Amino acid sequence: MKQDIVQEVLSDFKNRQQKRKSYEAMWQLCMNFLMGNQYCQVAPNSEVEEYEKQYFWQEREVYNHIAPTVEIRLAKLQKVRPIMSVVPASTDDSDIKTAKLCKRILNSIYNRNDVNKLICDATKWSEVCGTSFYKIIWDTNLGNIIAKDGEKGISQGDIRISVCSPFEIFPDNTCAEDIDDCQSIIHAKAYHVDELKRIYNVDVQGEEINVFSLDNTSLGIGGLGYTTQTSRVTSGIKNNHALVIERYEKPTKEYPNGRLIIIAGNKLVYDGELPFINRVNGERGFPFIKQVSIEQTGCFWGTGIVERLIPVQRAYNAVKNRKHEFLNRISMGVLTVEDGSVDLDNLEEEGLSPGKILVYRQGSNIPRYMSTQSVPADFEREEGALLSEFMVISGVSDLIKNASSYTNLSGVALQLLIEQDESRIAPTSERIKESIRQLGGQILRLYKQFATFPRLTKIVGDNGELEVFYFSNSDISSEDIVFETDSELTESLAQRRSMVFELLNAGLLQDENGKLSNRMRLKALDLLGFGIWENAQDINELHTKKASKENIELSKGKKVKVSEIDEHDLHINEHIAFMLGNEYSKMLENNCEIEVKFLEHIRQHKQMKLLQEQAENKE
Repeated sequence: MKQDIVQEVLSDFKNRQQKRKSYEAMWQLCMNFLMGNQYCQVAPNSEVEEYEKQYFWQEREVYNHIAPTVEIRLAKLQKVRPIMSVVPASTDDSDIKTAKLCKRILNSIYNRNDVNKLICDATKWSEVCGTSFYKIIWDTNLGNIIAKDGEKGISQGDIRISVCSPFEIFPDNTCAEDIDDCQSIIHAKAYHVDELKRIYNVDVQGEEINVFSLDNTSLGIGGLGYTTQTSRVTSGIKNNHALVIERYEKPTKEYPNGRLIIIAGNKLVYDGELPFINRVNGERGFPFIKQVSIEQTGCFWGTGIVERLIPVQRAYNAVKNRKHEFLNRISMGVLTVEDGSVDLDNLEEEGLSPGKILVYRQGSNIPRYMSTQSVPADFEREEGALLSEFMVISGVSDLIKNASSYTNLSGVALQLLIEQDESRIAPTSERIKESIRQLGGQILRLYKQFATFPRLTKIVGDNGELEVFYFSNSDISSEDIVFETDSELTESLAQRRSMVFELLNAGLLQDENGKLSNRMRLKALDLLGFGIWENAQDINELHTKKASKENIELSKGKKVKVSEIDEHDLHINEHIAFMLGNEYSKMLENNCEIEVKFLEHIRQHKQMKLLQEQAENKE
């Protein structure tokens, strides 16, 4: 039975490999053009092969405009790091607090997993190959150790986020535009046999695995892979590795919770339901998020900007090389000689060097250079047109390359040019933001599923202080992610600083007394790009936190003493807001004496506030 499952999955994997072979060849071609190996093409057998010169004297230099174009696009897309917030499930005070807690959870997991670097890696793959994937799983080996099983520690588990290249993902339908439109997805990746022994406790036979086609046969000479030699992308073979195939299947009538089959080498290591409840309404789904550079209608795979630039790059290389060949003819000349009049071997080897004595046969014609013309203007026009085509196709203008050309333009004109330039790349940035939003939603759902015990998490707060808080799955009541910022592309550091100064001058950041609070001052420094300069905490926020702790103590029926240093108005408002919430109403159903404790505490605040005001009036 197990062997039948293994054979069925392996057969399915081979079929998907064949269907995807043409896409793989294009991705490899794009990677070669980016690295500078630009005299290659996709053969009829869907293999990437190099082609030779037609004549020995042909120029074959590479004038790589694809690499700087991709670098500029990546530099622009690096700014797409939206600030996320979680929408509360309701207007209840407890839901608002849990929404803020969910935001802290997201910030914490983003810092621990270095998500900014993962986004950069995924964006590189999507820009070059058109598509990249995030994989979000729950790893039981991560997190703090909560118990001991002999010498082995038992961890509480945590989120693991990784980036998958398009070479590792095999959908069942290449015409499905979204991941959820597929019925099943295969994730195939090569692992070292020692790693498989550690993860799955199985012994498998090591082989040579091609990192691109994921076949267990070597590519031989001229293959393509990761390792670079000069400007060529050469074969990338991993030795002593085995292929791990994970097939994720959507929930069906036969498998209501979906199905996951994992095969390491030729051995079945797992066959069960989908482990993660990572979709809305508590449904199980694929642990992948797709990110594309340019969408293709009716196709699972996106298009990278490199694929669109390849024809222009080929034409540009041809024009530049033919132009240089023409210049070589002008500078070196083409010598005509009568047959038998000179020593051709010597002339071919040394040419007509300065001061050379040329001996020719008496009575024959004197060797002479053929008349040549100057370089045609068509070369210059075509070269300029191709450079313009690079900008039109890539959406990257020459604002960065030729900044000196715009020194005479006004600020308004420059701003319009910048906005027009950024609008071309805006669709790609929106797809990155949507991927980040889906990533945040899956993170919260996995914590809601697996964080059954209280977990300690640390994060740097708004005031620069280190906040430590506990949470469990019961604290996650909302998964609706929104962004606090609209567009990061059109907001440079200089523009952000100018905006902050304008807000300060307009008095919009000051309080009702016209003063800038400590918290707002630190936030302004952060927005100006200077970071958090100090760890001073806002006194009002500290009073609010103290009042929240008192709410917890009063809810337990304990008596809390009012202090003279309390900011009584803040405490009273915080206590009343808690009493108006649904959580407080549920507590009253179980214990009516809680209200007496709260009202008594609020009266003490009011009484002490009145005494302090009377003392101040006497002074």
